[in-house]
Amino acid sequence: MGRPAEVPRRQIYKSVDEAAALKVIPLAAESLGVRSMATYVEAGDLAILIDPGATLAPARWGLPPAGAEWEALRRANDRISAYATRASLVFVSHYHEDHFRSDPVTYAGRTVLAKDPRRMIAGTQARRGLALWKALEGQASVESADGWRRRDKAVELSVSPPLPHGVDGTALGYVVALVVSDVVQRERFVFASDVQGPLSAVAAAWLIQQRPTLLYLSGPPSYVERDLPVGAVQRGVDHLRRVLDATGCRVIMDHHALRDPGFGTRFEALWSTGRVVTAAAHLGLEPTPLEARRRVLWSDARKPPVPVRRPAASIESATITRATRSVARRGTAQ
Repeated sequence: MGRPAEVPRRQIYKSVDEAAALKVIPLAAESLGVRSMATYVEAGDLAILIDPGATLAPARWGLPPAGAEWEALRRANDRISAYATRASLVFVSHYHEDHFRSDPVTYAGRTVLAKDPRRMIAGTQARRGLALWKALEGQASVESADGWRRRDKAVELSVSPPLPHGVDGTALGYVVALVVSDVVQRERFVFASDVQGPLSAVAAAWLIQQRPTLLYLSGPPSYVERDLPVGAVQRGVDHLRRVLDATGCRVIMDHHALRDPGFGTRFEALWSTGRVVTAAAHLGLEPTPLEARRRVLWSDARKPPVPVRRPAASIESATITRATRSVARRGTAQ
């Protein structure tokens, strides 16, 4: 399999309905070849960059990233950097490395709404969050996103309380979701980040309460289903169908769901509704889930890679960026 076709910045922008009151442009995602949910949103005069991180899984099936994945990561980072120059507001839902950048340049001179690093957070995420806030002192205006709300003319922004990163009580912690509303056109975009389905009934109830017209969320992590409570993935599917039935919204479902090589059949009950699409499909593109195709990518290579060992690493160390190619566990639901 060759490298996926490059997605020019102009093509991404123009593939979105220019007449829409809210323009939602996924910049990077598993269906675009990398681990990410980076998104750019325009609402009225407001330009928002959401979760500007992108990474690769260090190891899947004992294999490191293929060349096509590194190329996709380069392009993803270039897109995120380009759209960062347009944004006046940057939103960070949590501190996994596929959702934020530690480099202050992306945030400099902007308002930054970020998950509170002192509330309902622990371990590595808390340390990363505190380090980012400290690095942004004097560089950006940083505010705690948890429960935040503001209205400017016809655009209203609000942020959820902390929601589970997956199942209730998960060791992966909490995320905060962003709601962008055009109160005149009655369009509501909800970016729900890593709610994973949602797997949590609490998160599902909150999403229904928001009455989105467009919802973007990570799908159930079926690629690590054996590490989840029995029936968790199916409950995530059922919860999302409840959200669809209750709100009539359209859904972009990507991220964890697209790491499963069988995502097409595994989530057929959702795709077949005609209202659930990948980030790539939202842009009018064919999905290129390179991580899920890693075995195929390496089988096409002339020289097989050295197998990647799986040391006892923490669950939060399972991603790598362009500058870091360290080894970590096969797969996590980060």
